[in-house]
Amino acid sequence: MDLGIRGKKALVCASSKGLGRGCAAALAEAGVDLIMNGRSADSLATAAEDIRAAFGVTVTEVAADVSTEAGQTTLLEAAEGVDILVNNAGGPPPGMWTDWTRDDFIAALDANMLAPIAMMNGLLPGMMDKGWGRVVNITSVSVKAPIPQLGLSNSARAGLTGYVAGTARQVAPSGVTINNLLPGIHATDRADSLDSAVANAQNIDMDAARQQRYATIPARRYGSTSEFGATCVFLCSEHAGFIVGQNILLDGGAHNATI
Repeated sequence: MDLGIRGKKALVCASSKGLGRGCAAALAEAGVDLIMNGRSADSLATAAEDIRAAFGVTVTEVAADVSTEAGQTTLLEAAEGVDILVNNAGGPPPGMWTDWTRDDFIAALDANMLAPIAMMNGLLPGMMDKGWGRVVNITSVSVKAPIPQLGLSNSARAGLTGYVAGTARQVAPSGVTINNLLPGIHATDRADSLDSAVANAQNIDMDAARQQRYATIPARRYGSTSEFGATCVFLCSEHAGFIVGQNILLDGGAHNATI
C-alpha cells in the first residue's frame, strides 16, 4: 500500500531506541524525512545512521531532553514546518502511592503530559496553515486500565489523553489529526527493566519472569517495535484522515473489554 506520505517530514521524539525508533524506522521506510531526537548524542547518532543506510532518507539528529523547556525549544526550532509529530518520552518509575511526593508528580507531568502538549502547541499551527498534519502520541495501556504500581504514569498520561480528546476535534477541520497509541508490553529496555525487577524480587531468572508476564497476554508474547511502528505510520498516512482523537491499544489482548 502506498501510504501517500513520501517526501513529508516528521519529528519523532525519543527515537534513538525502543518504540520511538520503531516509529522512526517505519516512517523512513515510507519515504518520510526525519528529525530524530534522543538524550544521548552517541546512541542517537547510531540509530540515525542505521536508518539513513537502510532507507536513504534525510535524517537530522537533535540531542535534547524533550521533558525540559530548553529541550522543547531546541526541538521546536529544528522542527519548524514538519508535517508529522510523534510524541514520546520514557515513563516515570514504578512505586507505591506512599512513595511519591509533589515533586515526583511534577516530574511525571512535565515528561508525559506537558512536554507533548508543548510540542503540539508549537507545531500544530504550521500544520493547520498547510491544511494537513498528523500527530501521534505514545501513551500507555494504563490509560484504559490503570496499573497500580505506575500511578505517576497513570496520572500524567490520563491528563494528556483528556487534552487530546478536545484538541483533536478542534484541529480536525484543518486537515490535522491527533491520535494516541497505547502500548502494552513490548520487547524494549523498559520490558527488560520490569522483568529484572520481578526476577530479583522473586529470586528467579529473567526467562522465568518473562514467561510469567507472557501468561497474562493472550498473544503469549511481547509486541515488537516494528509492528508498533507499522501502526504508527498508518495513523500518519493519507489513509487515516478520518481517524480523529482515538486511543488505539497495542497490547496483545491483555486489556479485556468489549469496547
